[in-house]
Amino acid sequence: MSRIYKGLYNILNKYRKLILVLIDTCIAIFSYLMPYVVSGIHPVKIEFFKEQFLIFTVIYIGTFLVMGVYKNMWRYAGIEDIYHCLKASVVGNVLFIIVTLLFKIPVRYYVYPVVFPVSSFCTMAIRIVYRAILIIGDKNTKKLSHYTNIMIVGAGQATVAILNEISRNNPNNYLVKCIVDDDNSKVGRTINSIPVISTTDKIPHMVKKYDIEEIILSIPSLDKDSKKRILDICADTKCKLKILPEVYSLLTNDNNFMDKIRDVQVDDLLGRDPISLDCTLTKEYIQGKTVLVTGGGGSIGSELCRQISSYYPKSLIILDIYENNAYDIQQELIRTYGDELNMEVEIASVRDKNKLDKIFASENIDIVFHAAAHKHVPLMEKNPEEAIKNNVIGTYNVVQSAHEYKVDKFVLISTDKAVNPTNVMGATKRIAEMIIQSYNKHSETDFVAVRFGNVLGSNGSVIPLFKEQIKEGGPVTVTHEKITRYFMTIPEAVQLVLRASSMANGGEIFVLDMGDPVKIKDLAYNLIKLSGLEPEVDIEIEYTGLRPGEKLYEELLISQDKNQIKTNLDKIFIERPTEFDENELFELIKQLEQAAHNADIESILTLIEKLVPTYKRTTNVQHECL
Repeated sequence: MSRIYKGLYNILNKYRKLILVLIDTCIAIFSYLMPYVVSGIHPVKIEFFKEQFLIFTVIYIGTFLVMGVYKNMWRYAGIEDIYHCLKASVVGNVLFIIVTLLFKIPVRYYVYPVVFPVSSFCTMAIRIVYRAILIIGDKNTKKLSHYTNIMIVGAGQATVAILNEISRNNPNNYLVKCIVDDDNSKVGRTINSIPVISTTDKIPHMVKKYDIEEIILSIPSLDKDSKKRILDICADTKCKLKILPEVYSLLTNDNNFMDKIRDVQVDDLLGRDPISLDCTLTKEYIQGKTVLVTGGGGSIGSELCRQISSYYPKSLIILDIYENNAYDIQQELIRTYGDELNMEVEIASVRDKNKLDKIFASENIDIVFHAAAHKHVPLMEKNPEEAIKNNVIGTYNVVQSAHEYKVDKFVLISTDKAVNPTNVMGATKRIAEMIIQSYNKHSETDFVAVRFGNVLGSNGSVIPLFKEQIKEGGPVTVTHEKITRYFMTIPEAVQLVLRASSMANGGEIFVLDMGDPVKIKDLAYNLIKLSGLEPEVDIEIEYTGLRPGEKLYEELLISQDKNQIKTNLDKIFIERPTEFDENELFELIKQLEQAAHNADIESILTLIEKLVPTYKRTTNVQHECL
């Protein structure tokens, strides 16, 4: 039987259009003969019969050709294709009536009401049979050895679209066994013959009952709290989890709907809605300006470039020492905007003041976003001289150039690790904040800083490390059972950076509301569950101890509450400035530069302690945590 199907499948594929034209010709002839057969009149006895059925056949087939019916790929046919075919059949019959009346061709009265339904029904029926043969042929050709049993969460339009796509194109060999939905009125009903079996609280039981291997969350408009609740339930089932993205990301011209279904990510489990701001002021702030982004190829820098490009800058200058990253974001923006975006890429180090001056002199720069920095805490503990050269002296260089060339606004990308720092990286970012606050008092340029916590998916983030460890079978390493961090997605953080900088008057340190801190242990557990595994059973969790410069929790403000100034945006606050001796600051920076040049580690740490009184060396911090 499979050989027969395969033979038919190959013939239909090769001669598809010709076969359908011949079949429709036969249908047209059959439809025109039918009323005479029913009435018992031999058609040969009818005057002008041959002319009548030839005219009908030519009009009918001609209409199908002109209306593009034979261009449809019936393997993937849906309601719209069936409707299009039916419409062509109606047009063909109407044209036949018009022609016979205009040219006064005698046609028996009972022909019209019989020919139309017969021809329409037959053309529809033959295409359904044709599609069934192709689908069966597809299955036999692919020699499917295993289906993946699927449960879909959500009984709405998105699920209908998924089921339709699976019926037309199923490269993953999905077999949808059931649907669950929290709307009790839908439970017990079916969608495309798939039963809606229960509400989401019974997912674990239904997974066992139906032998489910993969769960697809198919509610694009679901709020974060509900999404987290459902995903937490699903995560306990050991099934592979996938999710349909938010509604806006479905509004593309991509015809393959299944490609839009993605793996569940950790940020789906953060339990809050994505931050969304009115971008009108941001657009007015960026539009028509020349913008320089240092570290433009990095995680934050590249997202800054993406969002800035969408606000129609006069020119975007991407500066980075690592040419591969700079090239990647350059090519991405070229693909997105083409000639609409005026963009320059400069391969340079912020340590090179002469090169910076040349760039500032050749470009009339309006805004600088300074994202270039060394950010990896343990590596900077081991190499503090490099943190000084890049994060302190590099920032000082860019600040000086911005001041000398009268840039309108300078925005420093800072970090929560600058608050009561326990590591060199955090301390150098605090010194950078002090530099811009000092320069703001004496410069025409508005200098501001924006401080936020960890971003999901950034270079050096813990998430990629956990994924790699899970892929290798474990163990997943967590430094401390109680360690917490603030988290935000990169687009969210950059959106807030741009909005904060647009409202800056100079001298502010903006602090972003990162929500509630998240336990790193919980992140590790969730990632393991999302992989269809069980923490501490399939994948071990290993606690390795705090790394050099690491503390259990991060703070976003130097002085909590009393020094926090609210802005007109809920997610953005301002830290009241702290006083420091400016002359001492720049004298100690000179000494730091010399100590870094000499790789004098002890002098570097001593000078940092003088510059940042709240800085605590690693050994002291680790002793306090014991």
